[in-house]
Amino acid sequence: MHIVVCIKQVPDSAQIRVHPVTNTIMRQGVPTIINPYDLFALEAALALRDKHGGEVTVLCMGPPMAEDSLRKALTFGADRAVLLTDRFFAGSDTLATSYALAAAIAKIGETWGVPDVVFTGKQTIDGDTAQVGPGIAKRLDLRQLTYVSRITGIDQEQGEITVERRAEGGVQVLKTALPVLITMLEGTNEIRRGSLADALKAARAEVVTWNAAAAGITDMVKCGLRGSPTVVKKVFAPTARADKAQLVATQDRTAAQAAEALIGAILERQPGLEADLRRLSAGF
Repeated sequence: MHIVVCIKQVPDSAQIRVHPVTNTIMRQGVPTIINPYDLFALEAALALRDKHGGEVTVLCMGPPMAEDSLRKALTFGADRAVLLTDRFFAGSDTLATSYALAAAIAKIGETWGVPDVVFTGKQTIDGDTAQVGPGIAKRLDLRQLTYVSRITGIDQEQGEITVERRAEGGVQVLKTALPVLITMLEGTNEIRRGSLADALKAARAEVVTWNAAAAGITDMVKCGLRGSPTVVKKVFAPTARADKAQLVATQDRTAAQAAEALIGAILERQPGLEADLRRLSAGF
C-alpha cells in the first residue's frame, strides 16, 4: 500500500501579528510549524501503514525552508519526503495550489507507485478554506471522503475502505473503492512520538526536491499569481470585545437559588433570549 500525505508549513498562529498599515500578516520572526490539522492526517497514514504494510510519502509545497517540516514528518516515521518548491508558485491561491500538488502526486505515482490513499488535514490554520484537499481529488479524479473521524478498515483484496465521517447531526459510515482522498478531522488521534531510530534516519535522509518542471508541470499559467483568480483583499485582527464579564454572587445560596440568579442575569443582559426560548419550547 502506498499512502501520500500532503502537509503545509504554516506560521505559528499564536505568534502571528497583522501589520497596522498594510493589513497583511507579518511573517518575519514568526516561527513556523506543521499545520496542526495535517498531523492528524499523518498519524492516520502511519497507523494504516503499520497495520497493512506499505510506504508513506509526505509531500509539501512551499519555500526551501519548508524542508524543516518535512524532516519533522520523517522523525515521526514517514518513509519518504518530497518538497515541491519553485518561485513560480509564489502567491498561489487554493486553485493554483491544488493544481501543483495534484501534478506532484501524479509524478509521485509514476516514480514510486500510484497511491492508494491520499491524506490531507481538513484545512490549514493560515487559510481555513478547506478547499485544497477536495481540489486535489477533483483534479486527480479521486473519490473523496471529507471530515473523516475514523478509518474502520481497509479490504485490500476488494480495494475498498470504510470510514466514519462526522456530519451535522451524527456520524456517517461510508464505504468506497480505492484510490481515495481523505481529509482528516481534528481530535481524531494523537501524533506519535518518533523513535530515536526515526530521528537519526530523518537527519540523514534526502528530501527529494522538485521544481515545477521536475514535477511534470508544463502549464505555468495555472501556477502562482497568474493561476490564482482569488486575491486576499485584507487581513485584519478582530476587534477586542468591550463587554466585561459580570460577576454574579452565589455564596450562601442553594444550588436552585444560584441557578435562578445566573439565569436571571443572562436574561437581563439578553432581553430577547427568553422570548426565543419560549417560542422554541412551544414547538416541541
